[in-house]
Amino acid sequence: MLHGEFRDPLLVAVYDAECPWTREDDFFLGVAGETPGGRVLDLGCGTGRLALGLAAAGHAVTGVDPARASLQAARAKPGSARVTWVEGTSADLPDAVFDVAVMTSHVAQFFVTDEEFDRALADLRRALVAGGRLAFDTRDPAARGWEAWNPIDSHRRFELADGTVGTAWTEVTSVIDGAVSFTQHYIFPGHEHRQSTATLRFRTEQEIRAALHTAGFQVGHIYGGWNREPVGDGDGELLVIAHN
Repeated sequence: MLHGEFRDPLLVAVYDAECPWTREDDFFLGVAGETPGGRVLDLGCGTGRLALGLAAAGHAVTGVDPARASLQAARAKPGSARVTWVEGTSADLPDAVFDVAVMTSHVAQFFVTDEEFDRALADLRRALVAGGRLAFDTRDPAARGWEAWNPIDSHRRFELADGTVGTAWTEVTSVIDGAVSFTQHYIFPGHEHRQSTATLRFRTEQEIRAALHTAGFQVGHIYGGWNREPVGDGDGELLVIAHN
């Protein structure tokens, strides 16, 4: 299933189990915290981990995602009433409402074509107030992180909240012009096998800067790691903070 980890309720539960709060969330919480009590958009909010954390920190949060199963999981979590949940895409964003917009967990890479990415950035700029800030993460292609997405290096065990235990691994199926396609494999008790497929676009720092410029953003910082290291010296990331 395409994007099954966001659309299949069983795989959504695995995603939640495998993706607890980390220093990555701390980074974006810190960025949003520079605007205390701000109106924050979490585009591609998934199951709501960061959106709920932002709301608990006192922000007025709107979480937007096209995957209904992920939003259902988000709405079922404690504190979910503090967040406005919207099933939709960047095209559904209102004009000039948000002080801060974030795309986390490498959501920016799901916009595979340049046209998709440009459209999303334009929508985000439209949704931000004057001087509003955009922050997102994307993997640095120079780090070639997809090379570890193979059945041996990615093999792992997961345990769901109900005690169900299974195994999972990742398999890259193609790498073409910065677009990496892969399949996530999940094995459940009884040998039930489910799959989630996706393609992610790995953009260079130069490509990201050019796209932001075209959309009308000014780049404030691009870091290479979660401790705000320079590009190339951190965690194989490109952590972008821009404003309009």
